[in-house]
Amino acid sequence: MTDTSTTSAGTIASGDDTHLRILSKTDLAGIEISLSDVVATVEGAYRTLHAGQSDNPRKLTVKPQDEHSVSYAMLGRDGTRNVVAIKTSYKHGLDKGREEQHYYTTLSIYDDVTGLPVAMMDCSRIGSLRTPAVSALLARECAAPGARSALVIGTGTQGRLALPFLLTTLPDLDRLMLFGTHAEGIAAVREQLRAHFPDRDVEIVTDLRAAAADADVIVATAGGHTPAAVEAGWLKPGALSILVGHGLAPSTLHQADRVIATSEAQMNVTGTDMADADGKLPAVDAEFPPVIAGIAAGRRTAEERIFAYNSGLVVTDIALGHRFAQLALDQGLGTEVPLWS
Repeated sequence: MTDTSTTSAGTIASGDDTHLRILSKTDLAGIEISLSDVVATVEGAYRTLHAGQSDNPRKLTVKPQDEHSVSYAMLGRDGTRNVVAIKTSYKHGLDKGREEQHYYTTLSIYDDVTGLPVAMMDCSRIGSLRTPAVSALLARECAAPGARSALVIGTGTQGRLALPFLLTTLPDLDRLMLFGTHAEGIAAVREQLRAHFPDRDVEIVTDLRAAAADADVIVATAGGHTPAAVEAGWLKPGALSILVGHGLAPSTLHQADRVIATSEAQMNVTGTDMADADGKLPAVDAEFPPVIAGIAAGRRTAEERIFAYNSGLVVTDIALGHRFAQLALDQGLGTEVPLWS
């Protein structure tokens, strides 16, 4: 067993360059972490990136011609934690129903002070937390003043924690709506909401147009087969539409008064389904890191309709993955493999 400790700089140092600690989905599932901790960790990653202390190159994408699968590779460096990490993501069965799809994602972290490996971990829980935390931060920075209603579209992995995270950054929300087509997903959304906010419940809506017209914040997390497609003309003045997966029509982007993206480069790679008839996407008015840092405005007026594109930045995965690695190692979790012996 290698000797693992936390250095004064906050990075995790390992005493052996021949072993790799593997943190499985089961290892990570038992780690307790608050929603506010996740939000703070993700926000810190954005601030560090804006300060020029981290590196987040554009993701690489591979997709076959029939688009039955998609895979991504993302490399990044966190300058606060002094770690380098590589994330891989592979999803198969995009042409099939949810129950027939396969999804695998991993994160490998290396200590850039000692040059030694920290851990290789399943990244599914990290992604399931990071993405709704980013949406919640987008809502905090870009929602209209006094926003009180939120609509979540989709009940998959990203939809199930969307409302708890929104309530973490916008605690004054008093109307929570959900549009979903899977009974088990709807039940899971309710379960997650009550686990974090026992006194709150969600209103299940079937008239998507009416719900969208009443929503101050819309978070679209649905899968590619969703029937949902909110149009720009349905939105009230001041509405914020956040796209994570599917559920918004291209008009919400092209007719928006202001466009925010976590990364314009990544939006141009992964957001092509929102292109216009000429295959073009509009220019982004501001990227999110300078908005978080207070350099760029998230919202300029209470009446403008804002479209926000939430694509994953690997620096947020690295920050949250490193946080999980710290907690896991403190608890002695994981299995060491003599990978390089």
